[in-house]
Amino acid sequence: MSGASQQSIVIVGAGQAGGRAAEALRAAQFPGSITMIGGEIHLPYERPQLSKSLLLDQSAAPAFLRSSDEWSGLGVDVHTGVEATECDPERRVIGLADGREFKFDKLLFATGTRPRRLPALEKGPVPVHYLRDMNDALVLRDALAIGRRLVLVGGGVIGLEVAAAATERGCSVTVVEAMPDVLAQVGSPIISGYFRKLHAGHDVTVLTGVTAVRSVPGALEVSDGTLCPADLVLVGIGVEPVLDLASRLGLPSEQGIRVDRHGATELDGVYAAGDVALQWNRCCDRWMRIENWANAQNQAAATAKAMLGEDGGYDAVPWFWSDQYKTNLQMVGTLARVEEVVRGDICSGRFSVIGLRDGEVVGGATVNAPKDMAVLRRLVTMRKRPNRGDLENRGFDLKRALSG
Repeated sequence: MSGASQQSIVIVGAGQAGGRAAEALRAAQFPGSITMIGGEIHLPYERPQLSKSLLLDQSAAPAFLRSSDEWSGLGVDVHTGVEATECDPERRVIGLADGREFKFDKLLFATGTRPRRLPALEKGPVPVHYLRDMNDALVLRDALAIGRRLVLVGGGVIGLEVAAAATERGCSVTVVEAMPDVLAQVGSPIISGYFRKLHAGHDVTVLTGVTAVRSVPGALEVSDGTLCPADLVLVGIGVEPVLDLASRLGLPSEQGIRVDRHGATELDGVYAAGDVALQWNRCCDRWMRIENWANAQNQAAATAKAMLGEDGGYDAVPWFWSDQYKTNLQMVGTLARVEEVVRGDICSGRFSVIGLRDGEVVGGATVNAPKDMAVLRRLVTMRKRPNRGDLENRGFDLKRALSG
């Protein structure tokens, strides 16, 4: 890294991806200056706690990647509570809303996403919440009092995790989902059906195929005319990438900032990582943003190394997990447009679903079966084509498919 000690790297975005990238730069012995800029007032943190531990425990303290002193000790200059509003690629300067400027040799966008909003509901009498950052989680936690009636608009992973937490906190919960079933993004009717029954078993009312129309005093009205009793509403209908600054450079499409397997954009010295990065996904055979904890950590770290000339590249298959009640769901690759093979007994609450496309394992989901998931992640990565009959045989050791 000749001359690297004189170089400067600016990271726009102080979330998990930005924080892990900064750590990876130092771990790779980058000696230059690192500046990290974030709009939130909080130091970098991991988001899974927002819909899990922080909501479940009224006294749980937020967890951060590092303290201010630890970031300083690492030689990372962190600026929180301020937005980066200007970027001059010719002068190689980032400008902040408060007028400060920071020069860079290389720039990393880790700006993440923001929630899609429902303005029509915000105008109504029932308080509307969103869950994307630490402040959102802390405000929502205080609102989840025993006996309160919560309506969740959106039956995806976040919505169902909040439903579980709110139920355990003593709230009455209704889920409103526009798709035919919950967890539609997983792509598996088996998984969707299982989790719908799981929540129904905890007295959660699930309405599918309907949309939120408006709120009236004490209730949310949905498109079929049903009035759902409500003291508060949480909207969880997906997110959109934060592209305000990057769009001024002509970088993004509507879906995100397109990057190659090294995290590089089409502009020299400009990279993107985490939720905002638009990556090619071979399992889904399309460009997509990968919005999960593993990508925010691993793709960000790989991109940081690529910024220093370590040309390893990143093409890991998507993987995420969700904890709801005492049930653990893990998902790898995709289960959309596949042949599904079930291993185990669905009724027992411990089983796996394997997705085959033209004989290749392109995805899988496990319910309370983490050992299966450890193997499935390798099968998808290695693009294995095991015998279907073996997979359907409950007595077959899944690990044997790795050597086939």
